[in-house]
Amino acid sequence: MSHLAAKLTFKLTISTIKRGSPLFVTWNTVSSRLTGGVRLRGCIGNFEAMSLDEGIKEYALISAFRDHRFRPIEEKELRKLECTVSLLTEFEDARSYLDWDVGTHGIYITLHLPIIPASTDTPSAPSPISSSTSLHRSSGRQRRLTATYLPDVIPAQGWTKQEAVDSALRKAGFDGRITEEVRRAVKLRRYQSSICSVRWEEYWAWRQEATSTNA
Repeated sequence: MSHLAAKLTFKLTISTIKRGSPLFVTWNTVSSRLTGGVRLRGCIGNFEAMSLDEGIKEYALISAFRDHRFRPIEEKELRKLECTVSLLTEFEDARSYLDWDVGTHGIYITLHLPIIPASTDTPSAPSPISSSTSLHRSSGRQRRLTATYLPDVIPAQGWTKQEAVDSALRKAGFDGRITEEVRRAVKLRRYQSSICSVRWEEYWAWRQEATSTNA
């Protein structure tokens, strides 16, 4: 983890290092084939700013052992693993669910339930690129659904912006019919990331070098 922190430091400003950053740690299994493709093995992070060293250490363990989508990583897998740290930056409120760019931005969506249709006397429904919405939130007890996709996930899946938002809604737990009105009710924050990846071979070479230096 210290090796990852050191590599990331070269990419960051001093102010970012001092104040910390929201971050995600992703584990992938690297294919033994020549293509070297990867398969997700765990990914968990935090949207609160954390110090680089402590954040990487904490979430490397959490994503390795506590991602409920996967069984805990075992020692026998280590040689096939790649660890990626994504530091999240440039958070902005989007004007609509389409106000972001694939390959540049990650998305963080929020949807409050229940939601009710706008009244019939509303002059006109706004367009998908409007900052307003054609749904009004109920004044009663609400449930808040959230989900995120990191910037590199969406192009890797080949999704359009609408497909990414629809998938995020399902990931958040929305099981109703996804209509245009539902999409317009989504509050979306976009963000960017600085990433650094280390595979087992690079980590092991660094460890051997560090051991010989300290001997």
